[in-house]
Amino acid sequence: GTYLHESQIYRIDHYLGKETVQNILVLRFGNSIFEPLWNRNHIDYVEITAAESIGIEGRGAFYEATGVVRDIIQNHLLQVMSLVTMEIPASFAADDIRDEKSQVLRSVRNLDLNDVANHCVRGQYRGYRDEDGVAHDSQTPTYAAMRFMIDSWRWQGVPFYLRAGKKLAERLTEVNIHFRAVPLVLFKEEAAGSVLQPAVLTLRIQPHEGISLRFVAKVPGENINVGNVLMTMTYADAFKRPISEAYERLLLDCMRGDATLFNRRDSVDRAWELIQPVLQIWEATPGVHHYDPGTVGPP
Repeated sequence: GTYLHESQIYRIDHYLGKETVQNILVLRFGNSIFEPLWNRNHIDYVEITAAESIGIEGRGAFYEATGVVRDIIQNHLLQVMSLVTMEIPASFAADDIRDEKSQVLRSVRNLDLNDVANHCVRGQYRGYRDEDGVAHDSQTPTYAAMRFMIDSWRWQGVPFYLRAGKKLAERLTEVNIHFRAVPLVLFKEEAAGSVLQPAVLTLRIQPHEGISLRFVAKVPGENINVGNVLMTMTYADAFKRPISEAYERLLLDCMRGDATLFNRRDSVDRAWELIQPVLQIWEATPGVHHYDPGTVGPP
């Protein structure tokens, strides 16, 4: 802070340069059909996943010091969560958006020992300890899952599950918003044999950026049979335009002096405040779960 004012600092987070991440706000606030449902009355739980199929790609020494939590959850996933959960900003100006992101992060419940024991999981892919620069008894997680609760009027009681990992089955980053199930009274007979799944809105950040909605529809035929259908939109197909690289977009914004997609200091500090207890407890106690490469991680 001695030499630079906060307004001169642009902290780059390439996730925030992704088209779908920015579109979260447009989807929520530009469509009257989503925002009224965007709360504890209609949403059951939310999953935010960043799965990678690659390993640490020869960056052993870096990864040993970093681990998956600092690498992906503390920054990328908490930022995505704040965009999904923030209140309606006064405008789309940088500081109005950043005020609301900061505000919602302040409403996230701090994790205590009990939460870390029961609602946080760490994993490490088999073979990680054989990589160059990695200790033979390393406890560094290459996979982590955490449950966060947001104590606000909008989100009280809705769990947010954040997951990230390397050497998983596929490369996939997405937000899944699971809506509450309908009371089954109307579909008792029909649903007895089939799995009547609640609606899910998926915001896919990579690969094939897009949005899909899973909902229930009647299967064609004489009887009322219900099935799940998926309606999907991909940006590349919908707009017939190439999607620019995240860094291209962010560097251009920085030159223009538009700070919307850059993290402000208060949000960064708060994200570390939330994550630090987990890191401290994990670093003090061994207990990483091993999982096979190419799977979905530890149970």
